[in-house]
Amino acid sequence: MTISRVPPGYLGHEPWFTFNFIKTAITEPRTMNPAVVLAGRVLLSLLFIYAGFGKLSNAAGTAGYFASVGVPGGIAAAYLIGALEFFGGLAILLGFQTLIVAYVLAVFTLGTIYFGHYGDMQASLKNLTIVGGFLILGTAGAGAYSVDARSRRA
Repeated sequence: MTISRVPPGYLGHEPWFTFNFIKTAITEPRTMNPAVVLAGRVLLSLLFIYAGFGKLSNAAGTAGYFASVGVPGGIAAAYLIGALEFFGGLAILLGFQTLIVAYVLAVFTLGTIYFGHYGDMQASLKNLTIVGGFLILGTAGAGAYSVDARSRRA
């Protein structure tokens, strides 16, 4: 690539075509758009609220499925996992204790790859993607539109 025109103000001490955007991206802090963080929380939480509610409302059927894939615990496991999904999803939706809940749901979702989606590459990759979303959420926090943010201001 040949660059023939030198921009005005170039003093000659460094190449004028440097990649300053990389330096800016690394050195300047970025703020996350709170509306986008809220949208991400809503999208991540929907799956867990829906799945948890389904498990809680049909615990016997869930326990039978769990037994077929090797999850121990029977009906107690169905209620425990259903509650984790449902209330964990609600916590993510509301932005309540987001750092803890996001990491717990990330570990839980990794476990579902083994117990629920073993051998199903597409479902496993979907779950890994969800884990990535939870790790980002756990690192970045719930954003301005959350219970966590309101409790910090109080």
